[in-house]
Amino acid sequence: MNIALWVGQVLLAAIFALSGALKSTMSRQRMLETGQTGAAAYPLPVVRFTAICELFAVVGLILPVLLGVAPVLTGWAAMGLAVVMVGAMAMHSRLAVVQHKTAEWRNVGINGLILAVCVFVAVGRL
Repeated sequence: MNIALWVGQVLLAAIFALSGALKSTMSRQRMLETGQTGAAAYPLPVVRFTAICELFAVVGLILPVLLGVAPVLTGWAAMGLAVVMVGAMAMHSRLAVVQHKTAEWRNVGINGLILAVCVFVAVGRL
């Protein structure tokens, strides 16, 4: 079980490190060009704040368990990312329904898979 949790943590850390780094540095136009459609739904400061939170969560996914210092923080980091994924699923669903962008349903599915990994890590580490 510990190995499966570590695989989930590393997978989440990689996904959110990339996501956070891109969203914290790219312009809104560049995010949209690269397929990050969620950037259009929120003001840029909200996107940047979310990106910074994702980067802090990446540290929280790995370091507490690795160092053996307050390992419960890893579960809370995963729980925070689960909340981000629920918001992402809601936003992509809204884009799919309101703006008739059926391609957004793929993003909802991907967000759902990431949410499942977040919940797995959170439950396993809390």
